[in-house]
Amino acid sequence: MSFRIPLNGDIGAISFMGSRREGLASSYKFKVGLDLRKNDKRTWSSAGIPCCSMQQSPPPAWPGRAVVEPGHTSWDSPKPIAIVGSTGSIGTQTLDIVAENPEKFRVVALAAGSNIDLLAQQVKAFKPELVAIRNGSLIGQLKEALADADYKPVIIAGEEGVIEVACHPDAATVVTGIVGCAGLKPTVAAIEAGKDIALANKETLIAGGPFVLPLAHKHNVKILPADSEHSAIFQCIQGLSEGALRRIILTASGGAFRDWPAERLKEVKVADALKHPNWSMGKKITVDSATLFNKGLEVIEAHYLFGAEYDDIDIVIHPQSIIHSMIETQDSSVLAQLGWPDMRLPILYTLSWPDRIYCSETTWPRLDLCKLGSLTFKAPDNMKYPSMDLAYAAGRAGGTMTGVLSAANEKAVELFIDKKISYLDIFKVVEETCNAHRNELVVQPTLDEIIHYDLWAREFAASVQPSSGITPVLV
Repeated sequence: MSFRIPLNGDIGAISFMGSRREGLASSYKFKVGLDLRKNDKRTWSSAGIPCCSMQQSPPPAWPGRAVVEPGHTSWDSPKPIAIVGSTGSIGTQTLDIVAENPEKFRVVALAAGSNIDLLAQQVKAFKPELVAIRNGSLIGQLKEALADADYKPVIIAGEEGVIEVACHPDAATVVTGIVGCAGLKPTVAAIEAGKDIALANKETLIAGGPFVLPLAHKHNVKILPADSEHSAIFQCIQGLSEGALRRIILTASGGAFRDWPAERLKEVKVADALKHPNWSMGKKITVDSATLFNKGLEVIEAHYLFGAEYDDIDIVIHPQSIIHSMIETQDSSVLAQLGWPDMRLPILYTLSWPDRIYCSETTWPRLDLCKLGSLTFKAPDNMKYPSMDLAYAAGRAGGTMTGVLSAANEKAVELFIDKKISYLDIFKVVEETCNAHRNELVVQPTLDEIIHYDLWAREFAASVQPSSGITPVLV
């Protein structure tokens, strides 16, 4: 079977040879040469990064089930948490939850990037013991902003400061809200310190899974997903018996072009891709929703989180975005988690698990299915969303290939938003970057190798010159 996506100008077409559900678990071939076959041996690459022999996949964070450990007791005092990335979307929503549930949670440490004004407000409101600012040149401004505060935390700067927040001795759970590979080192440090992870940093597993998961098992640390789709799956596997999980079904809104024919995609402008049909988000995630790369990356993350084989992870378009994802059990029962689109619910569950916390109807509206009316579903179109096949292929290759895919996509989206490449060139750039990486793939990378290839992928993606008539990117 061959899926083809029409591309601009001289590129022609990308051809995906075979279907992901036709047993091609070890090989995907693309017309322009991306061949992600698993080789038996890896050698030293030209970049000087050592590659290693093919090994089994790392153990999943949750092997298809979630069972509360014997002897678990609920916190009889506010649970101490640290937040890495406190001024971002995940961080601010986490603090909203803490503010509404002061008897359940307390903040012991905060880390942020450069938003001094907001960080100062957070310090005054939540009185953490430790605060870190990644941009060390701004530490003086932060101290000045807190000069009139009646409470003064310890303030440290730089990446080491962020790592100190992640390792705060009193924290039971660390919320990882930093975007990109910048969140990897603090997350690894928190795991090594024995902290449970409320996971909102996708690179932790998509790029770092082969390294991070064995580390989490070694330190008996729980990785609790804070994004809505994986939280839905996590909620659905509660109490399953061993081996009961049969299939994971990830739901997708379909993005800006869910109702467009594939032939129209060559006409896409940046403004078109930023018109999400359901809600307002940042530019990067909105474009990822349009290309469906967000869902392809979630497939990889689901594999690492729950141990499902790639043939057992499906994507379905669900325009209403009420069912956040589903699982199928061995006896064909399908379990789903439903709710209004609100990131606070999955964040709350990472903090409270295995307990459930009462939420008022005022700030947490209850779902009314009768008012909603109907829920609809359709299969995603591979011609419209070639990102799916790229993601499944990268996932099957494993190792550093998944991090390269993610980093290349991030760079390609940046180039598209800056109008340096066309919309369809996003797929081309990602494909070319993965293709270039296949001879250097490291199956069981170290943390340094993961970070190295993340940077390499961004640089390579920036250098790709799509043959679509767009002005080449200068690097």
